[in-house]
Amino acid sequence: MTGYRLQLRNLRKRFGDLDVLGDISLTVRRGEFVSLLGPSGAGKSTLFKILTGATEADAGTIHFDGQPLATRPSPFAFMPQHDALMPWRRVLDNTTLGLEVQGLARAAARKRVQPLFAEFGLAGFEKHYPAQLSGGMRQRAALLRTVVQQREMLLFDEPFGALDALTRASMQRWLQAMWQQHSWTALLITHDVREAVFLSDRIYVLRGRPARMLTEIAVPLPRPRIDLTSPEASAIEARLLDTLLNQSPD
Repeated sequence: MTGYRLQLRNLRKRFGDLDVLGDISLTVRRGEFVSLLGPSGAGKSTLFKILTGATEADAGTIHFDGQPLATRPSPFAFMPQHDALMPWRRVLDNTTLGLEVQGLARAAARKRVQPLFAEFGLAGFEKHYPAQLSGGMRQRAALLRTVVQQREMLLFDEPFGALDALTRASMQRWLQAMWQQHSWTALLITHDVREAVFLSDRIYVLRGRPARMLTEIAVPLPRPRIDLTSPEASAIEARLLDTLLNQSPD
């Protein structure tokens, strides 16, 4: 297990007669940004539910820092596709929610969160309500709520999927910069090939249900990645698309 922050081996999951995950294995190293790329409905979100304890795998093992995941407190902070901000709470109190759930008093949670508002592009909006924010600002607030919990690894479930194309591109660049600055360890679920190439160090490609690994592709492109017009980036995109579009049936 040495050298891996997260290691999954031969993970399987069924819901009744529905075979969702079939023999999933992957690794994530410390400080690495890894993506799971696959079609919608392939079981990617089920994998995150297993990691966060919302459901249990039927078979397989999960280790974190070399220890069985079940033997230690959850190391994950999870950011869903939709920002899930509570409309009746001001932005400041939305960003403290994860800390309050962990048992931190609201005043102490606010004290921890407030210095980060400028870094996340939210300075001056602490007292606004979510409905008063743009889509990109809402996602930054959701990410702030996630990372301020200071967990050891971030799980992103298509966090920009509901945004328009321009806002999504802006948020991808912003997330890349934040990841480089803070050296986060991150696992991203996406079905967007270009997003995976733009953000990732490595990409696991999944076939449709039951989800199985088709291939693992490294992304040795220099950072920061401003655009993906280079021949090297185009070749990686083409390989990913070819893998997704030419899946062999069982």
